Amino acid sequence: MKIAVEGCCHGELDKIYETIKELEKQNGFKVDLLLICGDFQSVRNFDDLQAMAVPPKYQQLNTFYKYYSGEKVAPVLTVFIGGNHEASNYLQELPYGGWVAPNIYYMGYAGVIQVGGVRIGGISGIYKGHDYNKGHHECAPYDEGTKKSVYHVRNLEVFRLKQITRPVDIFLSHDWPRGIYHHGDTAGLIKRKPFFQKEIEDNKLGSWALTELMTHLKPTYWFSAHLHVKFVAHVQHEVLSDLQSAKSTKFLALDKCLPHRNFLQVVDVPQKEESLKIKLDPEWLSILQLTDHLLNLTPRVRYMPGPGGRERFDFKISEKEIENITSLFGNDLTLPENFQPTSPPLENIHARGRRQTLSVQVNPQTTLLCTMLEITDPNAKLLGKTSQELLDESSIGLTSRDEEDNSGDDVVDDDSDEDMPSTINSTLDISGLSTSTSSNMDSFYTAKDLSLLQSGESLNLSTAATSTPYQSPVGVKGNPRNITIQDDDEEFLSILSAQKNKSSSRSLHDSDILCNETSAAAHIEPELKQADTSPTDISSPYSLKSERSSLGMSGLCLDSSMLSSPPTSFSLKKRSSDGGENQEAASEQLASEKNSGNGCAVKKFKRRNVSVYSEPSD
Repeated sequence: MKIAVEGCCHGELDKIYETIKELEKQNGFKVDLLLICGDFQSVRNFDDLQAMAVPPKYQQLNTFYKYYSGEKVAPVLTVFIGGNHEASNYLQELPYGGWVAPNIYYMGYAGVIQVGGVRIGGISGIYKGHDYNKGHHECAPYDEGTKKSVYHVRNLEVFRLKQITRPVDIFLSHDWPRGIYHHGDTAGLIKRKPFFQKEIEDNKLGSWALTELMTHLKPTYWFSAHLHVKFVAHVQHEVLSDLQSAKSTKFLALDKCLPHRNFLQVVDVPQKEESLKIKLDPEWLSILQLTDHLLNLTPRVRYMPGPGGRERFDFKISEKEIENITSLFGNDLTLPENFQPTSPPLENIHARGRRQTLSVQVNPQTTLLCTMLEITDPNAKLLGKTSQELLDESSIGLTSRDEEDNSGDDVVDDDSDEDMPSTINSTLDISGLSTSTSSNMDSFYTAKDLSLLQSGESLNLSTAATSTPYQSPVGVKGNPRNITIQDDDEEFLSILSAQKNKSSSRSLHDSDILCNETSAAAHIEPELKQADTSPTDISSPYSLKSERSSLGMSGLCLDSSMLSSPPTSFSLKKRSSDGGENQEAASEQLASEKNSGNGCAVKKFKRRNVSVYSEPSD
């Protein structure tokens, strides 16, 4: 099964799908699944832009709205997690996951699903210590504070993921696990991103909560984004007993969707089931059921239960509970394709009317899942209703509508099904629009109070070389300091500005956009030898034949460029090389020159080697 992995999406779905299409054409294979590691930006209309934590000057529609309205359909099954630049009002409708558009699935605050028998877990958002132990109290309309805190990771989701005991094949996070940089080319990372050096030296870059999750879950692959740089690492986990087998995690962080950036790679993972439809995971559903009482919808600090307390803290799922949850769904956990729009689709790209104030919306997908599992729908509770009541109201509404349709009266449908134009400027600047987002959302409903506060344990990754086992120091109490990566992300704003300048001279035709925007992607051989513990250089063949490295990594990269110079190699040595850095600088210079040009590129793809991952054969 070929899985494409994307770093930060930033709403550029058209360009990502076009890249995959060209990649399939050049290499003669079919991508089965696309995974996106956050900053998806599921903006349906101009109203949703009020929920994005970026200055109005950089609020852009991009291209997701086409897939929401039905103008386009995603050509490949797409699964994504949330980041820190999202239309949070829409994603909050689906706290446990759901379809945001046909064939595009959001994993919720955290979740586990299965595709082709491959078990995929994920957690949305980024870590901020001052919000980590609070509840999900934010809701639309947001003020400037809640607009940011809404995407901060909470302890409940981490606690739930720590209850998983069955193997996880792939895990997605937007932020990086703290300390992961010590298991790859640290010097090369600092050379490309020198402003990371201080945080790396102080071991503060990334999320300590994700570090704990990696130690617990030990997934085969871990994919991230957020820091806008490609980085490869290999973590060898510590074997705690003779009964355990040695496990390792192959980590890959990717860049954002921009020209000459390493933003997309394809991984070949053994397929375990014939069907490629999304299936709900019975272990995860059972965990949601058993931990529903821990849900906190207030801004008050609540700690998760732990050893020594009076509450249950171990919610590991038995085989009997797996059978019960499976039978509850009729022995078929295939996710129904029950997408329903909850906000009017954009009908006119040029209609910049007054924005409507955002409000809490209940999504029928969440209502159905919560009713079946008998768990809390956070949005329904904010509205003072239960999921069952909302489901009943929905049924009554459908019956009433059917009676009206059968009465012979003329019914006027205000929602237009008219197709929207497909050739538009996806980086439209709407800085002139007014905004209205002011509310203090501190008082909300909450689940059952906890009787005991427990402190969590801090955990750091080893700072040794990549061959050092991945250890978890114990005995460190309390919450670690907050990391200093800023929510505003100045680099993100500068990149958006560059996109805007580029768009003023770019052709409106999608075929021309493909030539300018296609960047790094790779094809992997399905069977590779057992992985080593340290990356090595990869040669640069001028052919379509894949090469292997000692880490079990191989691949072929497509790069769209106006230049006809021969390809250069991409080095992943433990110590950075001047040649590799010069190549990075040259790539940045080419992107700058291209942005200032007329945007007319030759449809000629160059080949260069990159390092990617493949599942070791059994």
